[in-house]
Amino acid sequence: MESLNRMATDLVDEAIDFADELNVAVRPLDGQATVLDFGVDVPGGMEAGLLLAEIQTAGLSSVQTTIDTVAGAPLTHVELSTDHPALALLCGQKAGWEVSVDGFEGLGSGPARALVAEEDVYQRVGYRDEFDFAVLALETETVPDEAVAEQVAEMTGVPESSVFLPAFSAASITGSVQMAARAAELAVFRLSELGYDPLDVLSVTGSAPVAPVADDEETAIARTNDALAYGGQVHVTVDSEFDRFDEVPSTATEEYDEPFADIFEAADWDFYEVPEDVFAPAQVTIDVVGGSTYVLGEQNHERLAESFEL
Repeated sequence: MESLNRMATDLVDEAIDFADELNVAVRPLDGQATVLDFGVDVPGGMEAGLLLAEIQTAGLSSVQTTIDTVAGAPLTHVELSTDHPALALLCGQKAGWEVSVDGFEGLGSGPARALVAEEDVYQRVGYRDEFDFAVLALETETVPDEAVAEQVAEMTGVPESSVFLPAFSAASITGSVQMAARAAELAVFRLSELGYDPLDVLSVTGSAPVAPVADDEETAIARTNDALAYGGQVHVTVDSEFDRFDEVPSTATEEYDEPFADIFEAADWDFYEVPEDVFAPAQVTIDVVGGSTYVLGEQNHERLAESFEL
């Protein structure tokens, strides 16, 4: 497999070339790193969110919008498919890097994480990237600055001029879209955390509604997680049986049916205090090649309607 960061860099180049059409702002930093504002100080948009999801998965997924209903209301949904779930979703898309430097706070996702490869998931997958460029998407309320680029360059071992930082806020169109594209990732991550070999996950398609854009970050974070836990649907094809498939959907958790605003509030908005298993899609179908098909969980439109204020 080619370098994840190389494939993601090609997509970043596309975002730079079509920045105006995407409502994305390109901001070179003094050290020659490049920030791409996908939705912090600029509006971003639907197409920006879809391209960002492709960047986060290093181009190993196809991402598109569909229309479906939530509590009878037609809403945009995002559908993501990949035949490389371990690499695209766990080694790429997963948000696993907290960036905190000089007052800046951001949650990093994307293939730059694979250049560091300190998270457990890289040992499970057996992958570590080596490339001269690093692409780290940052969910943040402020545009990354020089200090952030310096830290990312140091951590990934690339020149600062080779660092690309797509940035977006949760309370943006881009933020809602890229979050809706994570239903498949959550299912594969849950399987991995339960002890299933992520390399035995052969193919996955996920869909979730795009949450209405909120007017503050906390509400946006709660809504977009509600969209996944109560509206996310995933179809997974796997290579072998497993005795814990029933624990994959959000319905298997003690917190099921609680609004994420309440779940986060109880944890004082410290994500590391939130039980990991709540980050799961609502409904999952798991096809075992040559074996059984499991249909697990259910959507909760009542909870979504309340969260989305429909």
